[in-house]
Amino acid sequence: MTLTSLRLVKEILAKHGIRPSKGLGQNFLIDRGAIRKLVAASSIQSNDTILEIGPGIGTLTQELAQLAKKVISVEKDAKMIEILRETLSEFKNIEIIHGDALKSNYKLPATNYKLVSNLPYYITAPTIRKFLEASKAKPYSMTLIVQKEVAQRICAKPPKMSILAASVQVYATPKIISYIKKTAFWPKPKVDAAILQITPFPQPYSIDFPKFFTVVKAGFKQPRKQLVNNLSAGFGLSREKTEQWLCSNDIEPARRAETLSVQDWINLTNTL
Repeated sequence: MTLTSLRLVKEILAKHGIRPSKGLGQNFLIDRGAIRKLVAASSIQSNDTILEIGPGIGTLTQELAQLAKKVISVEKDAKMIEILRETLSEFKNIEIIHGDALKSNYKLPATNYKLVSNLPYYITAPTIRKFLEASKAKPYSMTLIVQKEVAQRICAKPPKMSILAASVQVYATPKIISYIKKTAFWPKPKVDAAILQITPFPQPYSIDFPKFFTVVKAGFKQPRKQLVNNLSAGFGLSREKTEQWLCSNDIEPARRAETLSVQDWINLTNTL
């Protein structure tokens, strides 16, 4: 069953009386080449456990199940669960879970697993944050289809940093594998997509993470303002004290937040 066939996708949905939900970010991947790139980038081994969020009708799920030891697919839409039980019936190594991937208390693999998904765009940032911040059962890697612009923002370097970029890069190394045209999806979204791979550090930074994010958010409070002004206001410090704090970390007070590296933010956190 070739689930990248637009005709077949429409037939399956019509059979179940379903229309793609904008609210659930349902844009089905109908480009086999894009799926192959995503799967290849995931480097799936025969003993791997794969977690997939938002499997839809099971297009990507089928490809993952042919390579991995086990696939755990979490789907929020109850109607899609019915379809998945049909399209994935021949596979014995797939566990289908009906629930919200961001809220459900489903059990994650105790050992390293890989997160591979064509993510609904509206849950991109919270999904990445959830799994990067997991104290236990953190994925070995995340290979995701996300909006092109979001992928570029996550991978940005100074002088184009953002809160999102710093929030990901303090935990992991992000990399854009390739881009995908919006015509590879149905219904066609408004923007192009990207295959984004995020690899968490084997040993995370030894820092106070809540404090780190407090400092970063204060620095980016008004992105066009100088750091000395944002940090002074954010922490109730005098301008002189703030300038000393910045200069002690070799950061010019007149710089803007987007010009700082993750290491700069770590240094500021450790010296606050």
